[in-house]
Amino acid sequence: MMSTQTAYPQVSAVEALTDKRLRVTFATGEVKIYDCRPLLNEEIFRPLQDDKIFRRVRADAHGYGVIWNDEIDLAESELWLNGKSE
Repeated sequence: MMSTQTAYPQVSAVEALTDKRLRVTFATGEVKIYDCRPLLNEEIFRPLQDDKIFRRVRADAHGYGVIWNDEIDLAESELWLNGKSE
């Protein structure tokens, strides 16, 4: 049976920008800007209001999204679907 799950490009790099935005580079070479501001009202993402924490973002070692710490991350699908092409 074939899987109906869509495969999204893996994240190869991420850079924290001003205004709580991320510049995400995907394995395809495409770059998208993801605005994290709408997330900051959600309890889990509130620590990202602190710029020191926000700037600690890094790409997941396997490309499945971006990570701040053990509790806070975003999947590659979220970044791909809701990021804006540069």
